Amino acid sequence: MQAAIDEVLATQHMNTRATSDKTFHLLVSFRAGEKPNANILKEIEERFCAGLGYNEHQRISAVHHDTDNLHIHIAINKIHPTRNTIHEPFQSYRMLGELCAIMEQDYGFEKDNHSSVRNIAQGRAADMERHAGVESLIGWIKRECLDDIKAAQSWTQLHETLQVNGLELRKKGNGFVIVASDGTQVKASTVDRGLSKSKLEARFGFFESAPEQKAKAKRQYRKKPVYMRVSTNELYAKYKVNQQTLAAEQRVALERVRRDKNKNIEDAKRSSRLRRAAIKLMGGNAATKKLLYTQANAALRKKIQTINKEYQRERHSCYDKYKRRTWADWLKKEALQGNNEALAALRAREAAQGLKGNTIKGQGTASPNQNEQAPIMDNITKKGTIIFRVGKTAVRDDGDRLQVSREATPEGLQQALKLAVERYGNNITVNGTAEFKEQIIQAAVKSQLPITFADPALESRRQILLKKENTHDRTQQDRRRAGRSTGHTGSRPVANNNSDDIRFFVDPNRNIHSPAGEVYASGQYRKPNIGRIGRVPPPQSQNRLRTLSKLGVVRIARRGEVLLSSDVSGHMEQQRTKSVNTLRRNISRPRVRLSLDSWLQYKPEQITAMDKYIAEREEKRLKGFDIPKHSRYTAGDEALLFAGIRNVEGQPLALVKRGSDILIMPIDQATVNSLKRIAIGDAISITLKGSIKTSKGRSR
Repeated sequence: MQAAIDEVLATQHMNTRATSDKTFHLLVSFRAGEKPNANILKEIEERFCAGLGYNEHQRISAVHHDTDNLHIHIAINKIHPTRNTIHEPFQSYRMLGELCAIMEQDYGFEKDNHSSVRNIAQGRAADMERHAGVESLIGWIKRECLDDIKAAQSWTQLHETLQVNGLELRKKGNGFVIVASDGTQVKASTVDRGLSKSKLEARFGFFESAPEQKAKAKRQYRKKPVYMRVSTNELYAKYKVNQQTLAAEQRVALERVRRDKNKNIEDAKRSSRLRRAAIKLMGGNAATKKLLYTQANAALRKKIQTINKEYQRERHSCYDKYKRRTWADWLKKEALQGNNEALAALRAREAAQGLKGNTIKGQGTASPNQNEQAPIMDNITKKGTIIFRVGKTAVRDDGDRLQVSREATPEGLQQALKLAVERYGNNITVNGTAEFKEQIIQAAVKSQLPITFADPALESRRQILLKKENTHDRTQQDRRRAGRSTGHTGSRPVANNNSDDIRFFVDPNRNIHSPAGEVYASGQYRKPNIGRIGRVPPPQSQNRLRTLSKLGVVRIARRGEVLLSSDVSGHMEQQRTKSVNTLRRNISRPRVRLSLDSWLQYKPEQITAMDKYIAEREEKRLKGFDIPKHSRYTAGDEALLFAGIRNVEGQPLALVKRGSDILIMPIDQATVNSLKRIAIGDAISITLKGSIKTSKGRSR
């Protein structure tokens, strides 16, 4: 980042004639709930810059998620990188409004009003009410008495109406101003164009001043919070006292800093006078004394400059420490410090519209878990939305529901569900896309939370997955217990007591008890099972070696071959027995899931194309693009969704989605033609031979 900034500054220094600001700051904001992906954000950024004529200019863009509205900050260098000329778009707001309308239609965003009917003063008043949370004089007049003022039929009626509302109309310059009782004034034509001097004099004649006897005011304008759904009288009184206290503390701190500065300067001057006196008393010629006086004077100036710099730094520190805040900013500060009343006031503002998009809502009895550490609170917006950080996942809480960021990880989704249960209840309502709902179901199953979904379809899906998960866990536990009873302990060698030198080794990358496990004998691949000997063992003891010591087994040459005493070779000096394949017997065993880790069935060019595509996507993901993790396909029990087809170097590749990851596998042209008939997001499965089976039942 710093290197890019240095390059932009170097380019700007090449233009020595321009005196205006050489950086164009553009802010692109989206409606609450609209969260386009990284590719769309990049396209929007490029189209805005091209529309303003900055497509060839240097720029730095940053996407922010720290407010209720996703927004992009774009810092554009106005200086052209090769011509070194400055480009200033004429009336850029017109072009920006047109571009916004076009992009809303192209990308399906919610339409907004880009042609404002407000003038500059009205816009500033609206901004003050929205961001500061304090009622403006323009807004108060429009809400309380504008209709009565416009209904006046003479100067007398107009003045009486204004006086009843604690206002006064005065001449100022070439127009009129409306003044409140506290001295706040606003241009009359800013309130309404019908109150301009020309319009009023056209209706009532030349201006007549207000009469001496004033009507009693029934109401007056006071700077107070805009309308909220809760009472904020006590909080606002506390806010006013806090602001007055801050102003007094700021004056005291500034006065202290000023005294310290004056004292340090006086000490420096006293030290300089002593030094000059010492130079005067010492011997030496005039040239030497002149040089010493010059050095003493330079040292004094340098000391005073250092004192002034320290004074300026301390002044800025005082202003920052005792800075007076607006009403909304003060509420935000109090909410960050744990004031629940301030948080409720923020959420009761008219500006707070509620979270949209992928949201989770809980109902019922909240059950806070005191044992687990709460997620880190990152920020609170002026609308009262709390932003939590769980790794790379942002979870927003507006007091009614939770919203999960688009880049949510499985851990972040599980944490969001826990928050919903702890804050609102275990009856969960999920709103958003079908993909988000599936991710929430998977998170609910993984976390084993005691929740229920309000949607019957989601609850039914959760029950099915939960049953499968529990069955899978019990199976794994049974296999581990069975493995311990036979002496198989992971990747350590397991010796056979009836054999002289044959040992079985387990591949350290696999579990010997899993269906896909493979056993190596003497470091080589062998046949997968040993046939049954004697009576049929019970189901839990099938295909095991624990009963071999009770039978007439002499030696094991290969897995799947058992030698009886009559079949031992007479040539014992060979130190091994001959294979007797006639004794092999078919056994019943569980179906083995195909593992594609070796990828031996594919051509080298297919593997190369697949790895190249994965490397390209992973490189972009690591740079911060919103791209899911890409990897080779491996067998698993989770549901698979079709995610598309890609062609890399002439080799077709299938994209399969499992959870939040994208898995890649090569396919042939027949499979491509079959997959073109299904839509992205449809459920698919991978057969034991590695072919793709669509929901229509056809395999490719």
